[in-house]
Amino acid sequence: MIDDIKADAEKKMKKSLESLNSAFNKIRTGRAHPSILDSVTVDYYGQETPLKQVASVNVEDNRTLAVSPWEKPLLPKIEKAIMMSDLGLNPSNNGDVIRIPMPMLTEETRKEMVKQARADAEHGKVSIRNARRDANSTLKELLKEKEINEDEERFGEEEIQKLTDRYIAEVDKYLKAKEEDLMAV
Repeated sequence: MIDDIKADAEKKMKKSLESLNSAFNKIRTGRAHPSILDSVTVDYYGQETPLKQVASVNVEDNRTLAVSPWEKPLLPKIEKAIMMSDLGLNPSNNGDVIRIPMPMLTEETRKEMVKQARADAEHGKVSIRNARRDANSTLKELLKEKEINEDEERFGEEEIQKLTDRYIAEVDKYLKAKEEDLMAV
């Protein structure tokens, strides 16, 4: 029973980490990376469709992405979707391929992005702590219903705390790597 609670808490903590990872992928570092465009959706025959389902996104060089639509009529729609996204990118269309140069990051922009990364990391930590709280309250309910004894409850709380500490350390590690990546010139 305690193992089930622990497994459920770990599953929630893993999802928090995955969510943090996708949030970090949206924060651009000045280098071209296809995951920057993951949040862009295109109007594809009346349906909002993720960009990667209607075009291939490739890295041309360190500072340029190339988007090749699978259907030519989508070119202007894709270009417009990239411009309308909150990524601050300026695509150029040559009739076949959309090229997206990555603007150089200023020191001020880098600091803003580090702040954003820290905020995202804090959200991840809060989510992990919420999973811990939920697991601990489930243990307390089981104790109250006399399905487990106090020793088992204490053991379960210790196990969940170890799990929490491990995932919080992962978040800190991800944040440190992202900060270094953002501040590298």
